[in-house]
Amino acid sequence: MTDTATPPQTRKDIAKWRRQLLRVQQTSWRDLFATLLPIVAISALAIAATLHFIRPAPPGHLVMAGGAEGSNFRLIAERYKTILARNGVEIRIVASRGSLDNLNKLSDPDSGVDIAMVQSGVTTEAYTGDLISLGSMFPQPLTVFYRSAKPLARLSDFEGKRIAIGGEGTGTRFLALALLKANGIEPGGKTTLLDLEGENARQALLAKQIDAIFLSGDSAGIGTLRELMHADQIRLFDFVQGDAYERRFRYLSKLQLPAGTFDLGENLPAQSLTLMAPSVELLAHSDLHPALSDLLVEAAHEIHGKGTLLADPGAFPSPLPHDYPIGADAARYYKSGKGVAYRYLPFWLASLVSRAAVILVPILVVLIPGLRYAPNLYGWRINRRIYKRYGELMTLERAALQPLTPEQRATLLARLDEIEKGIISFKTPGAFADQIYVLRRHIRFVRENLAQNGGSGVAQPVAGEPA
Repeated sequence: MTDTATPPQTRKDIAKWRRQLLRVQQTSWRDLFATLLPIVAISALAIAATLHFIRPAPPGHLVMAGGAEGSNFRLIAERYKTILARNGVEIRIVASRGSLDNLNKLSDPDSGVDIAMVQSGVTTEAYTGDLISLGSMFPQPLTVFYRSAKPLARLSDFEGKRIAIGGEGTGTRFLALALLKANGIEPGGKTTLLDLEGENARQALLAKQIDAIFLSGDSAGIGTLRELMHADQIRLFDFVQGDAYERRFRYLSKLQLPAGTFDLGENLPAQSLTLMAPSVELLAHSDLHPALSDLLVEAAHEIHGKGTLLADPGAFPSPLPHDYPIGADAARYYKSGKGVAYRYLPFWLASLVSRAAVILVPILVVLIPGLRYAPNLYGWRINRRIYKRYGELMTLERAALQPLTPEQRATLLARLDEIEKGIISFKTPGAFADQIYVLRRHIRFVRENLAQNGGSGVAQPVAGEPA
């Protein structure tokens, strides 16, 4: 309720006093804004720079080049598809003729292929240099079956015969041509080299239409190999010169096939044999998302890490480089495993947490320390404005030391009144009120000095001030 007994002028004075009191207690928003603006701006730039380099969320699908229907490559690609589907990543498998065709598809930017299995040693002119390896996944022995009354010791013994070397685009054909050439057998000679592969090659050999066939995982399944081992008068070639092949072709390794590997009851093969086996690498583009790289290597451990008839448990996958460099993310996984977030959280949530953690770095390094320093910077700005007034007072005081005319003294006093009015209207936090009152005492000292200026311009100090 308004006190009607209070004179209007008094009420105005009280309202003015309240506004002044509130002004002293209020925060100087201009100084606060000027204090926080550089901190926020630098933090925003740091976060923007981080976002520029941070990888986006991993895509939810991949395109993988598999092998021919029924081939070992295709069966393995299906297993990758099943495992990655658990984490919400869809793999679409594209049919191919084998390793060389896989590499060509992966090297073609218009094919849309993201990953592919490629036999080591296979190269192509279409390679652009942007491919990385996620590791060697498994050994892929080259099996050479032939019809003969007695064992053959060298590939040169196949000269003049009919040989199925696999279709165009297969790693089988690529390797067969390289090994036959090293033994003096090349296309165009008296040896007939046929494009047959897989089941068609098996049937032709059993029907005595050809004399030998080259088979490997990208063109034939394990079932085809087992059937040929049980066929009459069909032999599996023994690479007795395995050491020489291993030294001449660096991407090949000797592989001992113990007696009875394919059939213990019938003891097939009847004696230990030496096979030559390139390893199969899982290749991808160099911009493969790190999270997908981890998923693929993890799947490789599940698929290939348990061992097979031809590989010891734990031998694969392996980060040994062959024709292509091991990706940095894959190398990290082989060394230290998955990141902490991916170990305990679902894939999609771990991806979100990992990217959020990167954004927290500039916040922890720039924003939080900046906000801790903000009160000091804010106080410095308030003090700087107060000190500026002291500079003006010193200028007026130096002027008061000189003889002044009444007009000059009136001008200086008017300027002093403006300074004091500006101080009173200045929004000042309560923590700085004592400095404002000290400043006003000094203003009173200068005013008295100007008022007493008549000759010497020197006034007595204000009570409480040092002499």
